[in-house]
Amino acid sequence: MQRPSNVPSRPTGGAPAHPPSESPVPRNIVFSRPPQDRVGTFWDMLVVRIVFSLVCVAAGYHFRPFGLTREMAALAGLAFAVAVILFEVRLRRASMRRLIGAAAGSILGILGAYLSSLILTHTSMPESTRSFFSLSLFLVMFYVGLVLGANKGDMLNLQALGGLFGSERSMKHSFKVLDTSVIIDGRVADIADAQFLDGTVIIPQFVLRELQLVADSADPLKRQRGRRGLEVLQRVQKMAHLDVQIADDDFQNVADVDMKLIELAKRYNAKIVTNDFNLNKVATLQGIEIMNVNQLANALKPVVLPGEAMRVFILREGKEYNQGVAYLDDGTMVVVDGARKMINKTVDITVTSVHQTTAGKMIFGRYDERGEQQRAASDAPSGPRAVEGAAGGERPPRPLYPESGRS
Repeated sequence: MQRPSNVPSRPTGGAPAHPPSESPVPRNIVFSRPPQDRVGTFWDMLVVRIVFSLVCVAAGYHFRPFGLTREMAALAGLAFAVAVILFEVRLRRASMRRLIGAAAGSILGILGAYLSSLILTHTSMPESTRSFFSLSLFLVMFYVGLVLGANKGDMLNLQALGGLFGSERSMKHSFKVLDTSVIIDGRVADIADAQFLDGTVIIPQFVLRELQLVADSADPLKRQRGRRGLEVLQRVQKMAHLDVQIADDDFQNVADVDMKLIELAKRYNAKIVTNDFNLNKVATLQGIEIMNVNQLANALKPVVLPGEAMRVFILREGKEYNQGVAYLDDGTMVVVDGARKMINKTVDITVTSVHQTTAGKMIFGRYDERGEQQRAASDAPSGPRAVEGAAGGERPPRPLYPESGRS
């Protein structure tokens, strides 16, 4: 998959040619990992599972169930331990509601099987037949109660228990994987600084390698982008509310960086933070949640309705006749009809329509020159004017008393 234009391609080779006036970028940039001192990490669970497996193997070797040899009994104990561990891994993904529903359903099933077996004891069935029916009822009632309780567990309202189990959503880890394009873009640091990005931020090792290759490029523009990306990562790492981790997971059989990001997101059940359009589409098709920075920026743009008045600076002429083009502070293009003569001037326009495209929002407006002249005339100072006579001089003041001969 081809990388977007805002992410520079990897250099083909050769030593980086740094200008003499610039200091080279350090090649070995180390991002410290947070200390993993919590209980329940991968290594803690691995030790617990190994000890449990050894105990099961030793128990099978010592007790020899079903008259098996010691070697076969030890293998049976190991198989039992593996089955229990797989069941435990599956249960870790279940929600608290499903676990409570499954436990309640299985207990009710066992209780129902026990009451049914008491009824069977008062029948004239042979002992072997009665034992078979009792065991069958136990297995059926236990299985039905377990499955139905787990499926209907989502109907439970744990908030009615007064917050006894806490908030399951707050206990669940939220992982976000950063893409190379969004790191170089830099806006993710401002988003995280504004508390819109939380949880655990995963930075893959192959993304770091790609950034360092870009930072060591011979092209000055690519080298500047690579440096900016490394500075953004260091800024994100210093934020106290984020848990930044470097993932050493690599997929040797996958060559493309985008596909590696998708596989890593699947492994950690994480979201991908990116502004790559192609990666957004491919990851969405594979069921990966995407946090697109460009979509967030478009959502935060101010809402403009037709008929509203706004003041813009006409920067250049448009493609059509008598059009001018302006830009808002967020980069939104404004096409103004009748503003070709107002280039490099600030004018008031009336919004006629707003169009949303894949590239962003586009605003169309109209500049009324007559209305502008009327406003300019109304704003002109209106003071007392001197009345001129026919000869160009001022008219003499009228006498205070009437002239003689007039009645």
